[in-house]
Amino acid sequence: MRKPRAAVGSRSRCRKQASSQEGREKRALSSSQAKLSAPDGLARQQEEVRLQAPVSPYHLFGDTAEVTVFRKSLLSWYDREKRDLPWRRRVEGEVDLDRRAYAVWVSEVMLQQTQVATVIDYYNRWMQKWPTLQDLASASLEEVNQLWAGLGYYSRGRRLQEGARKVVEELGGHMPRTAETLQWLLPGVGRYTARAIASIAFGQATGVVDGNVVRVLCRVRAIGADPSSTLVSQQLWSLAQQLVEPARPGDFNQAAMELGATVCTPQRPLCSQCPVQSLCRARQRVEREQLSASQSPPGSRDVEECAPNTGQCQLCAPPTEPWDQTLGVANFPRKVSRRPPREECSATCVLEQPRALGGARILLVQRPNSGLLAGLWEFPSVTAEPSGQHQRKALLRELQSWVGPVPATRLRHLGQVVHTFSHIKLTYQVYGLALEEQTPVAIVPPGARWLTREEFHTAAVSTAMKKVFRVYEGQQPGTCKGSKRSQVSTLSGWKKPSAGQQVLDSFFRPHIPADAPSLNSATQ
Repeated sequence: MRKPRAAVGSRSRCRKQASSQEGREKRALSSSQAKLSAPDGLARQQEEVRLQAPVSPYHLFGDTAEVTVFRKSLLSWYDREKRDLPWRRRVEGEVDLDRRAYAVWVSEVMLQQTQVATVIDYYNRWMQKWPTLQDLASASLEEVNQLWAGLGYYSRGRRLQEGARKVVEELGGHMPRTAETLQWLLPGVGRYTARAIASIAFGQATGVVDGNVVRVLCRVRAIGADPSSTLVSQQLWSLAQQLVEPARPGDFNQAAMELGATVCTPQRPLCSQCPVQSLCRARQRVEREQLSASQSPPGSRDVEECAPNTGQCQLCAPPTEPWDQTLGVANFPRKVSRRPPREECSATCVLEQPRALGGARILLVQRPNSGLLAGLWEFPSVTAEPSGQHQRKALLRELQSWVGPVPATRLRHLGQVVHTFSHIKLTYQVYGLALEEQTPVAIVPPGARWLTREEFHTAAVSTAMKKVFRVYEGQQPGTCKGSKRSQVSTLSGWKKPSAGQQVLDSFFRPHIPADAPSLNSATQ
């Protein structure tokens, strides 16, 4: 059956658009690459030379047949067991490549260091509000922060919108089509995110490495060295590229992440359900250790497993970390030591006009456009010393800078909230002050606003501020004091809560770099 002429014309237009887009990408890529200085290139060459160290075949896939079995087994398992997730449904049913890439991009950014169960609702609301790149590009940062509120790592939403605007304004509304151009041209898109988008949306045969894939590969090839080291990281990326199925790269990458999220978990992995168990060197090591436990000293290495020609294998665990029989395959990967977050203290005040005409209002002020929680709204706050000797005076000065004179004698210390960000453990000393007079809502300068309590709960505020507000609500007449969800500490002059009520809720998430591995992913 002959196709209508319109279809032929459409193909011609598509070729012209593709050619035009390729030209735009090349120009933008050349501009970005020109920014690299000569010293950067020299440093990279020196690093590559340093990394050209021999690696034992024990940690590699040297047999093509092994690679084929790995691909087939993993994809067959994924086809049977994959979770039904909204971003997967959207991508599978979308024929427009730019929309496909956008849907993947949003999901990957949201899933960075965040559990799938948490992301699902945010993702659905985001895609309903901004179904296309053009919709997101035309949104305000305030709207983006408001929808992102509670998801954490707020710079992710800002960078996502910056990237959408760049695509619309500089790339003709078309997403870059390769991992290289995605990484070079879009802000906040690094190696992992670029390859995830390229493989899932565009079918580019490029492997990905996130926290789950690290765990899977380290166990399958018994890599016990520090996975965060440059040499091991390079080796993991090489393995991922070797294994990816060229015919189904997006499915393969998602399958590898799915395996780490649901079967090859950090603790208590379900080895009996693993589709690649027969290829897993960690599992083979467990079986050998169990057989030889009564014949050789615990933790001794079987030299036939990995025997580099000279010296210590750079992919094996160091001799200082012997095999732990109780961990089994969870001996891999090696635990990375993390620097504890630095501790800081802040004093913050919930300033309310409970009898304001038109209904009670609380004051919020906007944070700077850069740094921690950039652009979000919070209660007036000041940096404070843990001793708190000058907290009240400093906080009163801050309040007066926004609303003018306030009754200092009504400023009450209510409790504290401890909130852990990626690199900061921040203790908020919580104060409250009510302006009891029945007056119109006071006029405040730019950067501040009065909101109703209902408006507060839908505003672009951080989880920490919601905790602070729960402390304030718990101390108001007619409310339930010291609820389990409030973070109230014992204060002089206040009745001590029961042990079950003394909850200092720390909200911890591990460090996230500019392009963190997605948690399509870990701790699901």
